[in-house]
Amino acid sequence: MKTIKLTLICLFTSILAFANISTEEREALLSLYTATQGEQWNTTWDITKTADNWHGVTVENGKVVAIDLSFNNLNGTLPIDIGNLIHLKAINLGFNKLEGTIPESIANLKSLESLELFLNRFEGEIPSELATLEHLKVLALYSNKLEGNIPTEITTLTKLQVLQLGSNFLTGTIPTEIKALSQLRVLSLIDNKLEGYIPIELSELQLLEELILAENNLEGHLPLQLGRLKNLNTLMVSDNKLSEDYISVVNDKNGISKSLLTTKEYVVERD
Repeated sequence: MKTIKLTLICLFTSILAFANISTEEREALLSLYTATQGEQWNTTWDITKTADNWHGVTVENGKVVAIDLSFNNLNGTLPIDIGNLIHLKAINLGFNKLEGTIPESIANLKSLESLELFLNRFEGEIPSELATLEHLKVLALYSNKLEGNIPTEITTLTKLQVLQLGSNFLTGTIPTEIKALSQLRVLSLIDNKLEGYIPIELSELQLLEELILAENNLEGHLPLQLGRLKNLNTLMVSDNKLSEDYISVVNDKNGISKSLLTTKEYVVERD
């Protein structure tokens, strides 16, 4: 009988340990809750319960590995304590009303694979410290109020597959070092204030499927070498200062046509 009781106690203890998280992680989540007016979220948290019961929080083996609070009416700033959730692999806080700067402490999240902060009100520069997130595959910061240059440091994120920085106030040029992002499939820089030439180095991104550079101040010619990108199916460069209205590519059975169209209307032709 004692053996059965001991087994049940051990099992119950294991379940609790599995459901609970460290004090540091719980405090970091509560800091996020407080800083973003958690009581007014569309779906709020019952903070009397364990974190694995909280909306948008994924807990595995007693560690917080994902937060998805997108479309949830978060108001306020992102607290520095977010950097204490060191086991996070994914953050999605998109489509909220967050403001202030993106905290540099996010650089502490060394396991992070996806960082989505799109459609908020973040301002300031993109932290160059994000370059330390060597496992990052998705960086979506579009539709904010970010300014300054595209940090060349983020071109060291060689596992990056999606880079979306559109609809901000970014200035400067597209860094030629971007050619190092060999896994990149989506590059969107639409609706910024970027200038200079479209770097020929983009033609080295052999896995690229979408290249969105419209609504900037880019000049010169569209590199014909982009025609070598066999996976490219979307190209948008309208509303720039290019020498011609290169705003379409043709995707035929053999891949991207080497002849880039000049037209007043964006069209992607498919089979």
